[in-house]
Amino acid sequence: MVVTTGSSTAPPDHPHPALTDVLDPTARTWLDDSAATVAAEPAAVRRLFPATRRRCGHGRLTAYWTVDEAARAVLLTALPLRGQALADEVTGLHRHGDPAEQRAVLRTLPLLDLGDLALPLVRETLRGNDTTLIEAALGPYAAAHLPDAEYRQAVLKCVFCEIPLDRVSGLGARADRELARMLADFAHERIVAGRDVPEDILPVVRAFPDVIGAELNQALKEEG
Repeated sequence: MVVTTGSSTAPPDHPHPALTDVLDPTARTWLDDSAATVAAEPAAVRRLFPATRRRCGHGRLTAYWTVDEAARAVLLTALPLRGQALADEVTGLHRHGDPAEQRAVLRTLPLLDLGDLALPLVRETLRGNDTTLIEAALGPYAAAHLPDAEYRQAVLKCVFCEIPLDRVSGLGARADRELARMLADFAHERIVAGRDVPEDILPVVRAFPDVIGAELNQALKEEG
């Protein structure tokens, strides 16, 4: 059953055209030269990737990208590496990066031809507590590659961490009865504790009415 919630599973547009419109000539030249350098010398990304925020800025670019994330995505997509070599390079940048660099790596994953090779980065992020990184990890790449059980646990973690579910890619397509049951159990616990039930879990729960117990059913009726 399809649930109408969550963000798109489609990969984001490549950000280079949008960056061209907002970067000043100096930053634009630096980024283009850096991308060319990375294409010719992949190891150069290790020194250029951290410098990107300082050289290009960090304001909001689109609903998906900040300027620094987008510029870093340009560098990552310029890498001529493939398969495990690309995964190793991306993993190194993530492991040694600050949170802004880690978010850029996670948001760029849908644009890289990595198959399941970047799942360890997603799993590592989901074990942490930085909500901005968890949100970045649950983009189109995770929606396409996380196994069902892990995807359900990730959604539940978002609920516990108060990350809005409309920021979780693929929820509309991947929500199933087992996820609805888990969210219904969570809602039941909240009701018993006298706490409010997060409204954004209700579309998933309502899509599978057989998981709704009497107390939750009454709460849903009161919710209208």
